[in-house]
Amino acid sequence: MKKRRVNFLELVKKNKEELLKNQRELEKIELRIDARHSKQEN
Repeated sequence: MKKRRVNFLELVKKNKEELLKNQRELEKIELRIDARHSKQEN
């Protein structure tokens, strides 16, 4: 039981890292889209 809990916590940790990575990628994409839109407006 204890070993399984450790693995579960490891999975949660990995998932959090993946989510943070994905969030950063999305922010980069959003910045690019925003930049493109502001160029079109001017």
